[in-house]
Amino acid sequence: MDHRIVEAEADFDYPAAGKPLKTWYRITGDLSSDATPLIILHSGPGAGCTSYDPLFDLTTKYSIPVIQYEQVGCGRSTHLRDESLKKKGIEFWNDGIYVAELESLVKWLKLEKYDVLGHSWGGMFGSRFAAKQPKGLRRLIIMSSPASMPLWEEAQSVLLKQMPQDVQDVIAKHEKEGTTDSPEYQSAMGAYYAKHLCRVDPMPKELLESFELLEKDPTCYHIMQGPSEFFITGTLKEWSVIDEVSKISVPTLLLNGKYDEAQDGVMMDFFTRVPKVKWVQFAESSHMAQFEERERFMYVVGTWLAEPIL
Repeated sequence: MDHRIVEAEADFDYPAAGKPLKTWYRITGDLSSDATPLIILHSGPGAGCTSYDPLFDLTTKYSIPVIQYEQVGCGRSTHLRDESLKKKGIEFWNDGIYVAELESLVKWLKLEKYDVLGHSWGGMFGSRFAAKQPKGLRRLIIMSSPASMPLWEEAQSVLLKQMPQDVQDVIAKHEKEGTTDSPEYQSAMGAYYAKHLCRVDPMPKELLESFELLEKDPTCYHIMQGPSEFFITGTLKEWSVIDEVSKISVPTLLLNGKYDEAQDGVMMDFFTRVPKVKWVQFAESSHMAQFEERERFMYVVGTWLAEPIL
């Protein structure tokens, strides 16, 4: 298979933004082949797509074209730093803009059939997208994503209580005082991430690059999420797709890790409500199985995508 890499921009018209938007994307492989391309929806909001570079293995090993893109608000796509946008509330800062961006990209690339893998935040709005039963969607993968943000907060609270007391105290202190940008808080978060985000030591450079993107422009993350994974103060605080996931009609694969931030409870509604669903857990992984168990991850995803749809 042709393993060429194409990078370009797609126009994205979203009137509520009040300005023209561009979506940067990268295609690995040949979209003109018979293979169904896989679109990757990255985490965040605002973390960019570098953490999914390992998924190029799906192209080299399974001849699957991979489409990565950076959602508006981060990376090489149009940013949303404008003060007029920051002042808008949940009517703008919701998953609607990201569902619309995905729909726009599918149309821009003239995809007649495609699969989608959404990770963490990507799986949240990806499940909303799939519930609309879009034309051309063949299969869906939801990786380490909650069916609702209240479920996510509950899981983080349980995991945090399992951390050393000094880590808990530092996090509680700075969240109470509103000093979550302090080095002490960030260090405590690092200890949490090393256990429940990615257990590879040292952390992969691709993942560190995604952290850098968030630091360069935290607009989307801070407005929609808040200061951290478990201190949810943004517009996503009450987000839920539970009442819609039964409308997902395509075969769906759930993935998470044993030590994941996305504990089983946050994904259970996908398992019980999506009609055609399979769940695989990675025993040695947390939130980033594409790094933590790379070979097995690619095998699970690659072989599942290749299975015939009955």
